Amino acid sequence: MRLAFPLLSLLAVHTLAHAATPEEDRLGRAAKAMPATVQEFAGMASNFAQDWSKCANAAETQKLAADYGSSLWFGAKANLRKQQDPDDRALYWGRLAIARTVRDEAAGFAVSPAERAAALAALEKASRGMDDVNFSTSRETKRILLTGFDPFGLERRLDQSNPSGVAALMLDGEQFEVGGQRVRIETAIFPVRFADFDAGMLENWLRPWMNGRNVDMVVTVSMGRSDFDLERFPGRRRSDNWSDNLNASSGGNYENPVPGQLNGQPINGAEFVEFSLPAAAMLQVQSPFAVHDNRWVRFAPNTRFSADSLAALNGKTAVEGSGGGYLSNEISYRAVRLRDELGLGSLPVGHIHTPAISSYDPNKLRAITAQIRAMLVAAWKNGN
Repeated sequence: MRLAFPLLSLLAVHTLAHAATPEEDRLGRAAKAMPATVQEFAGMASNFAQDWSKCANAAETQKLAADYGSSLWFGAKANLRKQQDPDDRALYWGRLAIARTVRDEAAGFAVSPAERAAALAALEKASRGMDDVNFSTSRETKRILLTGFDPFGLERRLDQSNPSGVAALMLDGEQFEVGGQRVRIETAIFPVRFADFDAGMLENWLRPWMNGRNVDMVVTVSMGRSDFDLERFPGRRRSDNWSDNLNASSGGNYENPVPGQLNGQPINGAEFVEFSLPAAAMLQVQSPFAVHDNRWVRFAPNTRFSADSLAALNGKTAVEGSGGGYLSNEISYRAVRLRDELGLGSLPVGHIHTPAISSYDPNKLRAITAQIRAMLVAAWKNGN
């Protein structure tokens, strides 16, 4: 079963784009720092540039971008599984190489900014797995949607990987059986860019799946601290001083936390919400990394607090949710908020922060992904 995901949110982000972005500007340095990784899809990017130059109209450019985006997504998954090499970075850098061509290079006709934006949006959507969610039409198989993130913090470590992106690539299409119940995981990878979230990318992708209860669990994942954390209370506001992958700041801090945007306005919702994953079941999987039910938040004025219930946070202004004040917290807040907006309080939705890695650590990445899978199995065995 596939559902349509509108391009509108992606178009809103890319409409004004024409010069290379800070992400694309890192390609040259990345090629020197990790040549084998960046070269993995260099041939595909070169072929795309040739095909792009021959496109005769906007329909061709958009289809070409979507086709190559899909090839990137499937190629990254195939390479990872064939080589037993848990690496998300080639997909990230390969996407940027193709995006740079779409943004800057001439086609076989005069491409307008809006037409470039449409092609970029098609590339993003396809290369992130957002239109590859392919559940069986039978509702006898339960459905888990899982999201990861691109590598980030690249101004600090250019060769950084992201365990959540690796997990998304490794677990996409994975199936397991618990007590005679078959469960399937489908995944997508989201950008580390505030603008995409402000444009409603998460809501536009997730709403069709939540509407009509077309999915049975939603798990957002990102890289976090030293252990696994199940982030109990997402918060509404941004306060982290980390820039995103476009070098844009959150606009907030501990003294003045700010909400993200949705539909051109500050996102409307409760200051804190509560996740609905079966935490007790998932907490049984304590190896090789510890797993915590993280209830710590921060509220104004700059007060850390461990909440025993959502009611304990009534009347407080969020500074940080349990997952912090960056996009890890925000993706979970938006997902839980959408659950509540649609009246789906019983739908399991929530966020997993993985142990952090420095740069790239294949053994640790394998272990992290295996433990995420084990937590999902435990969630179905003991929590559903």
